[in-house]
Amino acid sequence: MKKDEQIRLLKLLMQRLDDGTNVDAGVMLKNPVSVYTCPEMAGQEQDRFFRGYPQLLGLSGDLPEPGSFLTTNDFGVPVLATRDVQGRFHAFLNVCRHRGVTLETESTGKRRRFVCPFHAWTYSNEGALVGIPKQEHFGKLDKACHGLIPLPAEERYGFLFVHPDPQGELDIDYLLGGLAPEFESWNWQELLDIGRDSYDMPLNWKLSMDTFGETYHFTSLHKDTLAQNFYGNVQCYDTFGRNHRMILCMKSIDELRGTPEESWGISQGSFPVYYLFPNVQLNITPFGMVMVRAYPDPTDPGRSISRISFYARAAGRSSDDEPHSLDQGGRTPRARRSRRDRAEGDRPFGTRFRSRGLHPRRPRRAAPLGNRNGPSGEPRCCRRRLREHGLPPGSRRRPSTRARRLDDLCTLLGDARRGARPAFRA
Repeated sequence: MKKDEQIRLLKLLMQRLDDGTNVDAGVMLKNPVSVYTCPEMAGQEQDRFFRGYPQLLGLSGDLPEPGSFLTTNDFGVPVLATRDVQGRFHAFLNVCRHRGVTLETESTGKRRRFVCPFHAWTYSNEGALVGIPKQEHFGKLDKACHGLIPLPAEERYGFLFVHPDPQGELDIDYLLGGLAPEFESWNWQELLDIGRDSYDMPLNWKLSMDTFGETYHFTSLHKDTLAQNFYGNVQCYDTFGRNHRMILCMKSIDELRGTPEESWGISQGSFPVYYLFPNVQLNITPFGMVMVRAYPDPTDPGRSISRISFYARAAGRSSDDEPHSLDQGGRTPRARRSRRDRAEGDRPFGTRFRSRGLHPRRPRRAAPLGNRNGPSGEPRCCRRRLREHGLPPGSRRRPSTRARRLDDLCTLLGDARRGARPAFRA
């Protein structure tokens, strides 16, 4: 995000705080209940918004290396996405061309070849048919004409876009409606997949999206959690075609008052949230992004599944390197760390980075009887408590702002499972 836009948004939030106002929709809208319950409308939404509309499959980090793949059935058609040996992104119908059997049943993994479980027809991760048992029994068969059916797919700004219809059109810049330059500045192609969750809920998918449209409920529903760090019912709102951007107001914005504007950053006093039509929410966090996608049940308008994906930046840089901060130009504040952590670089919540993604720390050997304390001097029981709060060894203070904000974000994303933690917590 450009620096002048960050400053404009933060100043607007301050003005609304001082004036006791919020963004004004200009009209009161009465929404009929049938919008959420009508089976005929639900069927039209499935056809037009999901099967017949480009979808966000995930981020580049969901296919982290050549040979990676992922599958989904959320769009109403089975999709197989791959990254070939050259690092190129592909998407296909996840269906064998022989008898229509589902080709790959795993949700994620790494393969160079995909073998149909029915008759062992084999395909490369570029979609080519490369193997047919007893091929001579089929007579003259041109393998080039029987590869996997490709889907329109494009990787842009760190996103993986796909159209579920093989004949569909994919125009990314049109879909983003003017957000492309801003998205490019975030460098989301650097984010790594560090965990995911899903919620199968008895509610219409649009209700899931509506929840992210306002902060009016913070001071009542979240008075003990989110309201501790957010000013409720104060935000900025801008539209970009069918998409919108909300800037939620955090109480830390008060710390910016009286400081030079050139030192301000959007993540210091606010929480950016992007909505991408029809069903995607991008929550920009201090450590990366939380992506929320809601999908309707094709047979029941009163049921939906929300997919939540967590992403973080792989810093791993020396302290002299300029990190890709959320402020695009300002340095990311660093928590106090032990000597061992400084040597290994920044890592999210007790994980270490290797060439093939995120791996948990290896258990440390037991210390001699005369040295039961950790490398930074704190007792090992304290080290366990620090890890529970997402703090590095050596910290002797209450949970960091980042850890508290993470707790708040988890509450925002799932009231039904209040207190749950994402998979990447140590």
